[in-house]
Amino acid sequence: MKPNIIAVINQKGGVGKTTTVINLAASLSILGQRNLVIDLDPQGNATTGLGKSNNDDDKNIYNLLIKKINLKEAIQETNINNLDIVGSHVNLSGLEVETANDSKRAFVLKEILSSEKSGLLKKYDNIFIDCPPSLSLLTIMSLVASDELLVPLQTEFFALEGITQLVKTIDRIKENLNPTLSIRGILLTMFDKRNKLSAEVDREARNYFKDKVYQTVIQR
Repeated sequence: MKPNIIAVINQKGGVGKTTTVINLAASLSILGQRNLVIDLDPQGNATTGLGKSNNDDDKNIYNLLIKKINLKEAIQETNINNLDIVGSHVNLSGLEVETANDSKRAFVLKEILSSEKSGLLKKYDNIFIDCPPSLSLLTIMSLVASDELLVPLQTEFFALEGITQLVKTIDRIKENLNPTLSIRGILLTMFDKRNKLSAEVDREARNYFKDKVYQTVIQR
């Protein structure tokens, strides 16, 4: 069954996706699990956050997706034991336009990961995909390739409106492209207990998603 592929996703920026990916992957690695981070965000903050360059012209996710390099060549070790990364590159932002004529483009990442699940990737317990803050091709690619989703949700005014849009997208992907996809959990972030709104979003999220919302909330 290994590894478990988890996309950390929310089409809003600034909700704590990259922070969640870095800290979760690093913590699990320190506890002895083996983890791989795939930085699918053209901004490349997970890459730099884990001590790698997001300007590496050879080893990056873009070259992997356009089949210029293979997965083994794309994976880099970080300074944290048990934690590896496939770094981002600014060229990612042009991928949607470049692959416009490819009808199978949503499946590219899934095919790369599936072909190595019992080979190169067998040693990992988890693969975390850091998604860009949009519902673009890159996000669709990660939804198609993933087993589960982790959704950081900022406890602020329009948070739940954005998430209903995301849920619709997830349902469409499940119907058409990845029937086994599930939401593993909703992580409330930037919580301010002095703020009535934070408490309200917390309550509404738990009403809507029930036990999918983690008991642990991340304070502002």
